[in-house]
Amino acid sequence: MKCRICDQELNEPFMSLGNSPLSNSFINKDDLYKKEEYYPLDVYVCTNCCLMQVDTYELAENIFSKTYPYFSSYSTGWLEHSKNYVYMMMDKYNYNKHSFVMEVGSNDGYLLQYFKEYNIPILGVEPSSETAKVAINKGIPTHKDFFNMNYVNNKMIKYYDKKADLIIGNNVIAHNPDLHNFVKSLKYALKKDGIITLEFPHLLQLLINNQFDTIYHEHFSYFSLISIIKLFEMYELEVFDVDEISTHGGSLRVYINHKDDYTKKVTNNVRHVISNERDNKLQSICTYDEFRKQVEKNKRDLLKILIDIKNDDKTIVGYGAPAKGNTLLNYCEIGTDFIDYVVDVSPHKQGKYLPGTHISIYSPDEIIKTKPDYVIILPWNIKDEILSQLNYVKEWGCKFIIPIPISTVID
Repeated sequence: MKCRICDQELNEPFMSLGNSPLSNSFINKDDLYKKEEYYPLDVYVCTNCCLMQVDTYELAENIFSKTYPYFSSYSTGWLEHSKNYVYMMMDKYNYNKHSFVMEVGSNDGYLLQYFKEYNIPILGVEPSSETAKVAINKGIPTHKDFFNMNYVNNKMIKYYDKKADLIIGNNVIAHNPDLHNFVKSLKYALKKDGIITLEFPHLLQLLINNQFDTIYHEHFSYFSLISIIKLFEMYELEVFDVDEISTHGGSLRVYINHKDDYTKKVTNNVRHVISNERDNKLQSICTYDEFRKQVEKNKRDLLKILIDIKNDDKTIVGYGAPAKGNTLLNYCEIGTDFIDYVVDVSPHKQGKYLPGTHISIYSPDEIIKTKPDYVIILPWNIKDEILSQLNYVKEWGCKFIIPIPISTVID
């Protein structure tokens, strides 16, 4: 394959996570015995631009435009994060009723609802029909579309006759295999003095903290600040600031403007993060070889924990059915022989089965009924929120398994 940013030929993957189905392809009961599609989950890195990436085996249109089961509003921590972002941007840039705020990949309106409280004109662009419908029912203006040049030219500009003061993209750029079309679309949708903010998991944190489960087919690319800057520079767009934030195990929020907008100066934050990435040798293949070794070790360590627990005749269930959990379970070959079931707060997942492993998904109430000995927390990035919710399991001595960054058991 070729690098999605600089077109360099990528001959060999530095790591393989085996073959697995799409991480969000949850299975209905009637389809349990039908053939599943499996794809190689091989990981490449471009040492020229520091972009880590997986190959495109399924079109984004087929992944996201159908039934996509992720609804942002089911995480209270994510809602709080989004609310704080809106308050921060309002205070910093004084958006008002004359502004126009747009979110790409707006999901169920989880963020734009807070701008709406200030009576600011808003627009969401969301390719998944189910999540877009939820947003519309909340009163959030939402287009069910993929954000690309066709959309910007033929729908946004044509019908709104204006460009955006602020464009938001939270955990969306990784889902787009055509990075150049995406960035070009952002450029043309942004006002001359407008701002783009993008949030995405930081490649450096993924490597340092062994977050291999965040690698799956729907995440086509994994970004460093170096790679983001190189990509946007190709379109005369400039990263002028960056925040290091805690979401998803460690993310970056980048602030981008037109390069000829001289009202904003590049901050020391940008230079600091770039320096940190270079110090950690993100442009050296040796760094990725070491990461691969840690991934393989974590698989062995986790399996040893689970085998010891099952040999002691104890029960294990899972909390959460995130995409990252499906990467973990399929790569480590953990199925119903280890985990009795998983629970998830989203009713859109309950009653279905995990792809590949066919573990059943229930409501969290099932934990109270069955009183398991161990709960493995699959969305480890919000483990504090989950541990608080499951405080009641201490009544029967239940323990927790945290698989990332190091497989551990805690009381």
